[in-house]
Amino acid sequence: MTDRCRIAFATRAHVCVGVSPFNSHFSAERIAALARWALGSFDRVHFFVPDTAAVHTLQALGYATERAAWKARRQGQYVRNKITRALAAAGIGEPGAHILDGQALAVNSAYGQVLEEVEDRYRRDTVFARACLGASAWTLERRLPPGQAPTQEQLRCAVRYFLAELPLFLDTPRIAGVTASVFCYHQVPAFLDDLFHHRLALRPGDGQGYLHLA
Repeated sequence: MTDRCRIAFATRAHVCVGVSPFNSHFSAERIAALARWALGSFDRVHFFVPDTAAVHTLQALGYATERAAWKARRQGQYVRNKITRALAAAGIGEPGAHILDGQALAVNSAYGQVLEEVEDRYRRDTVFARACLGASAWTLERRLPPGQAPTQEQLRCAVRYFLAELPLFLDTPRIAGVTASVFCYHQVPAFLDDLFHHRLALRPGDGQGYLHLA
């Protein structure tokens, strides 16, 4: 955790918990525990579910467009249901208002602005683009057969998923309308370590932190 991350965490203003749609780590019990912890530790809470963006990962793995879209929708709904039940059990009256999924972010102007900045940087900055493709390789390698490396074509497709996630790592305060926020996940990919240590051209906005959940 960097000094900026510690400062953002210390405010306890907001937490954004990342939940990957196709990751078995996020069982109903795990999500329920995360909901209880988040609600008891921060003033405001959101769960981030990159459901619609998951279609790009599925296409990179060989799924046809329609089949990929169907699987992404189905798995996204499955994850949202688990989050909704966990929040309701913790006493939240409108659980849906605490979920940042593809539908919610599509109408969030701040998210759209940050995404434009990310995509512009990806197009213009070869070093940044290479780092993004590396992050996508890290994701794909976990879904491919052992020893099989993703092709460049697969990476160029899958990177759209990662680019869609990046605004939440860069400026959740702007997206959620809060003064400070920490994004929480159970892993720290090399890209995020570089991002929060300011080794990349894009840097997290004011009040943005990252918290590794063991």
